[in-house]
Amino acid sequence: MDVKTRFESIVEKRIREAMEQGKFDNLPGHGKPLALDDDDHVPDDLKLAHKILKNAGCIPKEIEINYEIRRMEDLISGMNDVSDKYRAMKKLAVLKQKMLMNKSSAALHIPEHYEQNLVERLEKKS
Repeated sequence: MDVKTRFESIVEKRIREAMEQGKFDNLPGHGKPLALDDDDHVPDDLKLAHKILKNAGCIPKEIEINYEIRRMEDLISGMNDVSDKYRAMKKLAVLKQKMLMNKSSAALHIPEHYEQNLVERLEKKS
């Protein structure tokens, strides 16, 4: 068992114990839907731009490429055939190069945790 798996199992165990002890009962917002559009962590100068892009159904090129990179990495991790894995790794390298070439100055200022959250939301929709 690797470190990440052990850590996740410890966290899951503690969450289960807390649930059994009722520590999550009567929390603020209990039984209400999550505010998935919460953008408090987004810098003010980017909020409007992100809202316009989201409403238009547009995804910044950098995030689209990042999504493809993550998908390719997941695909590679499940491959057993060496030749297939090698070809996929070459495609991954091309995607990473594209990412570097397409980075706009605005994308460089997007906090990484926000970009990660956006990619995760997009993954859930597809």
